[in-house]
Amino acid sequence: MNNMVTYQWELFIAAEILSLLFLILCLLFRYGFKRQSISVLFLLLFLLCMAFEAAIAGLVYRHTGEISSFQIIIFIFLIYACTYGISDFKKLDRYMKKKIGQWRGENLLTPTDIQRMEQEKDPRFIARRDRRNWYIHVLLFAGVHYFFWLFFGTHDKPFMEYLTNLSWLEGSKEVPDNGPFAEPAIYPISFIWCIVFVADTLSCWYNTFFPDKKKTGETLDQSD
Repeated sequence: MNNMVTYQWELFIAAEILSLLFLILCLLFRYGFKRQSISVLFLLLFLLCMAFEAAIAGLVYRHTGEISSFQIIIFIFLIYACTYGISDFKKLDRYMKKKIGQWRGENLLTPTDIQRMEQEKDPRFIARRDRRNWYIHVLLFAGVHYFFWLFFGTHDKPFMEYLTNLSWLEGSKEVPDNGPFAEPAIYPISFIWCIVFVADTLSCWYNTFFPDKKKTGETLDQSD
């Protein structure tokens, strides 16, 4: 266990790299070599990597007895895998179908895949998708921060007061005296997430009010 705690970041990074590799191999064997059983094996290995990351976070907490940025980052990564990660996997699936189909000289894309890829060139569809993802991001942002406040908060004020009165962000200290969290490790993660949330908000509503012209894109016909 001591070695796992010492090399926690190395193990986490290795698990992330392996999980991506297993996903690619899963799709490669599924579409490229038509080996469904091996494809399922790589999918199970991907899920095992996710479970391994959660186990590392639990072991580190059990060993140290403290919440650190390491556990919080793994927590956020796992939330991503269960939300946005599903959509990204579908995009990767369609991309691999297209490339492997070109390699094999056949069309592996279904009519639904082609329709979806055409939709992703439509700025109105992109704007709707971005708004839907932004709503999910809002719920995740508020929900996770409420979870942090509920279990690691100072509870000096109601949670909503911290959201509506952001004066605690104005201080120069890394850990504000009047901040909502008693656990210092939460603050840097929260600040970074705030920046990402603001960027996501600006991007989402910019695409809504100022949509790009429809992209021509390359043809999806793989018969050439």
